[in-house]
Amino acid sequence: MSYRGNKRLSVKRKFVADGVFYSEVNELLIRELAEDGYAGVEIRTTPHRTELIIRATRTQNVLGENNRRIRELTSVVQKRFDFADGAVELYAERVQNRGLCAQAQAESLKFKLLAGLAVRRACYGVVRFVMEASAKGCEVIVTGKLRGQRAKAMKFGDGYMIKTGHAGQVYTDTAVRHVLMRQGVIGIKVSIMLPQDPKGQIGPKIPLDDVVTILEPKEELSPAAMLAAQQAMMARQAAANAAMQQQQQVPMEQEMQVDPNSMGVEQY
Repeated sequence: MSYRGNKRLSVKRKFVADGVFYSEVNELLIRELAEDGYAGVEIRTTPHRTELIIRATRTQNVLGENNRRIRELTSVVQKRFDFADGAVELYAERVQNRGLCAQAQAESLKFKLLAGLAVRRACYGVVRFVMEASAKGCEVIVTGKLRGQRAKAMKFGDGYMIKTGHAGQVYTDTAVRHVLMRQGVIGIKVSIMLPQDPKGQIGPKIPLDDVVTILEPKEELSPAAMLAAQQAMMARQAAANAAMQQQQQVPMEQEMQVDPNSMGVEQY
């Protein structure tokens, strides 16, 4: 059995409750922190408390004056999900590279469209900003009544993009937003192909399956040099064997030269 707040749940219900909890918290933060560059939330559960790490581009606005705003959000989450006092904590974490964050770019594109910027100009600006942030590829899809009464879809892309397989799940960061325009709802989808990073800071650690790394060849000796090295090694080995044989012969000669007095023979 597991616990969610003060309620005891079965394992099946726990997974459903965790999914519902994440969805509701994510939707709340999307609406509250959209203008502050909200880029996702991570939930860490411990036996004593639940920690919510909010990722955003402007963390100071998320915290508010004297941490007032983060305390208000903590109180809302605590009352909505029936947590005990001190059982839930909210933290703010700054996004290191917002050009590689799909949610931040989707929010940026959303506010550009709401401000009245042309669709092509706004989308190409996002694609260029993402590619300048060392991304491997970027794709922006905008659907809806963009111009006139006829709805259509426009796709803007650049670079290299993998959409299928395990690499598509690991390397691709995707975000979807809905823009409530005057003529109707416009859908935005931003996909970013992250670069491979051995440290795991700006991208996945594991390399792609089809990436081949060619190493520099080792320096090979010429046949003449190899023969000379072999002869030198054989000469050293022969000299060592001769020295060992000489050391073994010296004690044998010393044993053969025995003093007669030491053998107990009387001389007359």
